Amino acid sequence: MIRDQETLQLLLDSVRRFVREVLLPHEREVADTDQIPPAIVAQMRALGLFGLSLPEQYGGLALTMEEEVQVAFELAHASPAFRSLIGTNNGIGAMGIVLDGSDAQRARYLPRMASGELIGAFALTEPEAGSDAAALRTSAVRGHDADGDHYLLNGTKRYITNAPEAGLFTVMARTDAATPGAAGVSAFLVERDTPGLTLGKIDRKMGQRGAHTCDVIFENCRVPAANLIGREGAGFKTAMKVLDKGRLHIAAVCVGAAERMLDDALRYAIERRQFGQPIAEFQLVQAMLADSQTEIYAARSMVLDAARRRDDGHNIGTEAACCKLFASEMCGRVADRAVQILGGAGYMADYAAERFYRDVRLFRIFEGTSQVQQLVIARNMIKAAHA
Repeated sequence: MIRDQETLQLLLDSVRRFVREVLLPHEREVADTDQIPPAIVAQMRALGLFGLSLPEQYGGLALTMEEEVQVAFELAHASPAFRSLIGTNNGIGAMGIVLDGSDAQRARYLPRMASGELIGAFALTEPEAGSDAAALRTSAVRGHDADGDHYLLNGTKRYITNAPEAGLFTVMARTDAATPGAAGVSAFLVERDTPGLTLGKIDRKMGQRGAHTCDVIFENCRVPAANLIGREGAGFKTAMKVLDKGRLHIAAVCVGAAERMLDDALRYAIERRQFGQPIAEFQLVQAMLADSQTEIYAARSMVLDAARRRDDGHNIGTEAACCKLFASEMCGRVADRAVQILGGAGYMADYAAERFYRDVRLFRIFEGTSQVQQLVIARNMIKAAHA
């Protein structure tokens, strides 16, 4: 539960003001240039946004899950690119270290991640292993030389968020070729300047300009054995724990983005006049507004409930999948209604509705597609029924 409501409110007010006064005025610039201005990144560092969920002993704010999703609600009112830059440090880019890393690994990396000096990335997806993460082919072969124990990594990771900016990659690789599926997968920390690690060209995406992805290629990339997270064969378990938290965070982002789109659509409907009255007076427009508000309220309630359950120590694998599934699909429906309410204007790049319509489509794909969430939910239900 919330540990200090007054302190949290001060943080939320600061984030809300930062979104309104700094991020919103620069949305068009980020969309046009595909870059977040360095001055804004510096302000994000100063606000502590890169360390929201990292432990206090390493310079983070150590927010509870409930506190974190409330910050995500606010940040997501601006272009998703801004949230994406800080999101991996608070989620999949650092949580493997927080949850299963050694004391030495935490001391080496977390302070720089909390300050924003170091950007983290999570390298799981491959050209032939996305939703079927257990089928990954990137290999890690253990060896020993004059410099000590190490692993040689070989393989390619695809669509890795923040890879062009990242200084540290949490990499899932197969350490046991004889063991099929998830059991042979291990997690490694690989620094950007490690010989044998190269980056592909930045991907051209449908939306979310300013948030970058690219391939990460490993060719006999020598990683010290000390950079193994946990033990061999435990990487997939680490990944699943990381993704449970990440899915809940993305669900919160979907809620915030949907609130922004509905705010814009409502404002337009009140100001736009047809047949002598605001289109907000037309019942079919009101139906779209009401449906959107109802679904946003439902998604927000789900996210807060699941976050509180996680803070109370419960396993929220099923709840996180439910939140990710419902909130991302809801966000897509709100985006479609927002464009419909704006009509022709909603199809024009001059309005945020057009950009958000493209941006939020990704939410139904990454951190596990909607179809994967359905499988997770159903399989957990069946497992519980047999318990």
